[in-house]
Amino acid sequence: MKVVLKQDVKNIGKKDEIHEVSDGYARNFLFPRGLASEANASAVNEVKTKAAAKEHHAAEELAAAKELAQKIQDQTVTIQAKAGKGGRLFGSVTAKDIAQAISQKLGISVDKRKITMDVKEIKAFGSYTAEVKLHNGVTATFTAKVVE
Repeated sequence: MKVVLKQDVKNIGKKDEIHEVSDGYARNFLFPRGLASEANASAVNEVKTKAAAKEHHAAEELAAAKELAQKIQDQTVTIQAKAGKGGRLFGSVTAKDIAQAISQKLGISVDKRKITMDVKEIKAFGSYTAEVKLHNGVTATFTAKVVE
């Protein structure tokens, strides 16, 4: 019997998938617990509609991430910092500071956890290469310049 799963079921499949199961398993376990419904024409059509909508939203997110990556790619973000003798900074410049600088300069909010740098914390003046991961497989490289 073909069923449409309403929830994830171990060893069967994930929500909104169509699977073939035995009649007894469907009638005695899945249907009474509300884990599945019979795969009639309307249920199958609903599953296909949901899948198409999910695919469309994923494509829109990917396009938006690529557009953001083009804005950020090869930009130079300047961060002001105070320093003592010898050019060593008071404290350090972290991914949080870089994310704030990006939002001020470009007007784009970027999660600090998505920013990776060649060093963990910046403790001296200079230019550093950083990378921001915007989506699965979409990254943008930019330069973080620390000045006094």
